[in-house]
Amino acid sequence: MIVRANHFLVGFADKDICHYDVAISPEPKTRRINRVIMTELMNKHRTSSLGGQSVAYDGSKSLYTAGELPFTVMDFSVKLGKERREIEYKVTVRFAARANLYHLQQFLGGRQRDCPQDTIQALDVVLRESPCQNYVTVSRSFFSATFGHRDIGGGLECWRGFYQSLRPTQMGLSLNIDISSTSFYRPIPVMEFARDCLNLRTVEANRPPSDRDRLKLRRALRGVRVETTHQEGKKSIYKITGITSDPLVQLNFPLDEGTQMTVVQYFWDRYKYRLKFTSWPCLQSGSAARPIYLPMEVCTIIKGQRFSRKLNEKQVTAILKATCERPKEREESILKMVDHNNYAADTLAREFGVDVTNKMVNVQARLLPPPMLKYHDSGREKSCVPSVGQWNMINKKMVDGGNVQSWTCLNFSRMPVEGVRMFCGDLVQMCNSIGMVFNQIPVAEIRSASANNIEGALKDVHQRVPKLQLLIVILPDISGQYGKVKKVCETELGIVSQCLKPDKVNKANKQYFENVALKINVKVGGRNTALQQALSRKMPFVSDIPTIIFGADVTHPAAGEDSSGSIAAVVASMDWPAITKYRAVVSAQPPRQEIIQDLFWTTTDPEKGIMPGGMIRELLLAFYRQNNNIKPQRIIFYRDGVSEGQFAEVLMYEMDAIRKACQSLQKDYLPKVTFVVVQKRHHTRLFPEVHMKETDRSGNILPGTVVDTNICHPTEFDFYLCSHAGIQGTSRPAHYHVLYDENRFTADGLQSLTNNLCYTYARCTRSVSVVPPAYYAHLAAFRARYYDEPLEGSDSTSVVSAGSRAVAGATGPPVAYRRLPQIKENVKDVMFYC
Repeated sequence: MIVRANHFLVGFADKDICHYDVAISPEPKTRRINRVIMTELMNKHRTSSLGGQSVAYDGSKSLYTAGELPFTVMDFSVKLGKERREIEYKVTVRFAARANLYHLQQFLGGRQRDCPQDTIQALDVVLRESPCQNYVTVSRSFFSATFGHRDIGGGLECWRGFYQSLRPTQMGLSLNIDISSTSFYRPIPVMEFARDCLNLRTVEANRPPSDRDRLKLRRALRGVRVETTHQEGKKSIYKITGITSDPLVQLNFPLDEGTQMTVVQYFWDRYKYRLKFTSWPCLQSGSAARPIYLPMEVCTIIKGQRFSRKLNEKQVTAILKATCERPKEREESILKMVDHNNYAADTLAREFGVDVTNKMVNVQARLLPPPMLKYHDSGREKSCVPSVGQWNMINKKMVDGGNVQSWTCLNFSRMPVEGVRMFCGDLVQMCNSIGMVFNQIPVAEIRSASANNIEGALKDVHQRVPKLQLLIVILPDISGQYGKVKKVCETELGIVSQCLKPDKVNKANKQYFENVALKINVKVGGRNTALQQALSRKMPFVSDIPTIIFGADVTHPAAGEDSSGSIAAVVASMDWPAITKYRAVVSAQPPRQEIIQDLFWTTTDPEKGIMPGGMIRELLLAFYRQNNNIKPQRIIFYRDGVSEGQFAEVLMYEMDAIRKACQSLQKDYLPKVTFVVVQKRHHTRLFPEVHMKETDRSGNILPGTVVDTNICHPTEFDFYLCSHAGIQGTSRPAHYHVLYDENRFTADGLQSLTNNLCYTYARCTRSVSVVPPAYYAHLAAFRARYYDEPLEGSDSTSVVSAGSRAVAGATGPPVAYRRLPQIKENVKDVMFYC
């Protein structure tokens, strides 16, 4: 069938594109200042020293021209600022290379393997020059309040914009354009921002913020540029470096004569401005040695500054609500943006010989059939073929129901204990009705406990019932305690828990009980369903020889929170040939480090000599033990979260670790490996040829739609797969890129395997958007972040010197960044089911 993709064909002429290196001294701190300097240089020297040439500048160290400049290297002087604050910059422009457009044509035609990334970069910079001059640039996206903005609370607003990236594809160069949104500071007085940020009804002059609120405000405003409003006809701009701990009324500074003067008195004497909010702290600019004090009430936030820190739940909900568009509306929005950008009128692009079409490309696609799912023979329906990516448990029983004899419930909410007992009774009844064996009577009395003593209550339950199979936990009414419960249960007590939100419990219906029962079953060792092909040993690339499927991901801390480091997780299938049960291992590593460092390691023991270990080895040994001492002969490794620029580095390091882990088990043990990167953070969207025809209920393309031509890489093995049904908004297909393949997968073989696996996700009766092992790794890494948060009176997760181990449940070499608490063995198979 035909689908449309938000890719727009780009043509280019055989122009003489030259690349020049740019060095600016002293080096500016931001790209914004770089651009200001280069704009000033162009205005001053274009018609003279630059020979009338137009230039495209990337905001950093590269400059491109459509023809040679009259020099090979030249120094320029650019002055910015006024009077005492004037800075003189030396700019050196030096010829670097010529773009090889013939090489690019050969590559796009599939006649050359290596990608001329420098040439593509040159053309990309050309197409980005105009939007960089006119809009706020955030990575590869451009934003403007004129595209639409909406208040999202806390002193922030959501701006719409567009994403733009030049990509090599099988049909030639294409410009991938999508609608994007992000959060910006509202251009409001700082006192108004303080009110919104701290969620205050009003800001009272004589009522200062608490220390906690002051720290919150300092985090929110650090790095923000403000302009002063207390001088009529004059506005000065400052960058906030902090907030004083003392209130404004207590602040003073030395005058030139050596005498001290208060800030309040200074503003009255110098500007005849009477400050009102003297009990509030003061903004601080400049350095710690020479601070500049700026009363909040005389400062306004400058427009167009992105908020790069973590949003709260309400803000996330507001931004999603503001940006959620059905496929038809999103396609129209993209086309309107393309028309607005009017690439045909871009004089710089024309000068470089670049032109962009204004129509989305039509792409050949195929629809993969859903797999047959197996359920227990005792149910009225023994198997099931999902319809449009979903199915239900009506007339079905779990293919392998778990057995729960020892359980109880702990209630931290305000819900009456009698209501909790009734809820548990209904939940047990549902578990039994769909195939589990679940004792109707709890082994310990169902109790309520204070939300202020979660750790103590959990330890009390463990003491009363040391071998508890399942603990049902109703969370406190105030959110934020889930992580604490999981950390205590999984790293200290070894309790398998099922947490429930009190508002969901109060409104529980049959569908809710069914969903919770599915989670409980896999947590106690059962299986909800399995692929019929896998159970009958007829699954290509899985059933013929022992096969293990890995998923791996790394989660990074939110912006500005690098002290917590990054966390890697690897999961692996344990039940060949069914491929439904997984085991997880997590590891901590330095912040922003994408390569998983602890896949394999060795350490030296004084008595035993060199001792191997690591995440891959641990999971291979677990597979070996659970499959009657059989080693896997095939490895399929789904790696999540790797950007294209990191492909080579990640493949080289992580494939080497996989090889070494295998050889540490047996010298000649060399299972064949297929290494696949899974990408969800891309901007390719697929739209139906005719909206609301051959779509799911949300108007999105049908689950199972796969594209492996046209918009895919010119020479490499990759494909886009939309394996799930849309719920709201526009579905994002997953992009699978095969970096290494010793198993010689056919395109159909890997696409079908990946699509079929998406129907085995244990937590719901829907196919999911990302292959489950990668999804589980993502969940495990996020779960481990809870382990990295210290409990009251605990320092078990403090930063430690390089030399402590970070792999859960293991000891090892001196490579760790932080110490994660050890995960109890009985939890490693279930921690990612949440």
